[in-house]
Amino acid sequence: MKKTGLILGLAAALPVVAALPGFASKEKKAPFYGTNIAHRGLYTADQTIPENSIAAFKAAVEEGYGIELDVQLTSDGYVVVFHDGDLKRMCGDSREVKDVTFDELQTMRLAGTDEKIPLFSEVLRVIGGKVPLVVELKVGNRPVELSKKTYAFLKDYVGDVCIESFNPFIVAWFRFNAPELFRGLLAQRPEDYKENGVNAAGGFVLGNNLLNPICRPEFIAYKIGPQPWFVRLTQTLGAMKVGWTGKSEECESGKDAIIFEHYRPKRKYK
Repeated sequence: MKKTGLILGLAAALPVVAALPGFASKEKKAPFYGTNIAHRGLYTADQTIPENSIAAFKAAVEEGYGIELDVQLTSDGYVVVFHDGDLKRMCGDSREVKDVTFDELQTMRLAGTDEKIPLFSEVLRVIGGKVPLVVELKVGNRPVELSKKTYAFLKDYVGDVCIESFNPFIVAWFRFNAPELFRGLLAQRPEDYKENGVNAAGGFVLGNNLLNPICRPEFIAYKIGPQPWFVRLTQTLGAMKVGWTGKSEECESGKDAIIFEHYRPKRKYK
């Protein structure tokens, strides 16, 4: 009976051990806690101020909002700020960013405006530590190179900054190589991964944060809506709760921070 009880106890403890987040200090969390963070900068729904543009980042800084942005690599290894894998939606070019040189990108414009795809280093100079910054490292075929190059810029950056990614192995890279940086895991409901070409098994693993033990995220940035119990367990155990993408102030309920777009919330709500 004692042996059976021990086995049952260990079985019950396993989910808790697996769900344990990284434990960030209050000081590490403070700049982001209760903060409204402008998704891809303070861009407009009609893209007259395009997403992930210098204009969008300047607008967010002027309003005092935190900023979320996306980084990925060009074919020649430059770290640029751009969301989509391909250039079609924002630049009218069917190629993928990873297959285009930085010089080629500079001939393109964002959403028919005069704005170009900026270098990450250029954006960091514009933000200049004035507002909290959330850097999403995009899932790509060169995750280690992207992680190393992104961190090289952030090591010398003076300001409040954290990193996040949908790729648990990128978050794990920062866990082991840059533990001083506040790190988070991006996720969404398992069925939503189909849009990104992920099969059902992969969606189940990613949507339930089952690779959490590898990266030990200090915050979970989860798509606003229902969440699997394992995700909620990680949050209960101490991971900061970040929601995306907020469309109204009602989204702030139950969240420690919100990544928002297309409305003007308070800078801080806690």
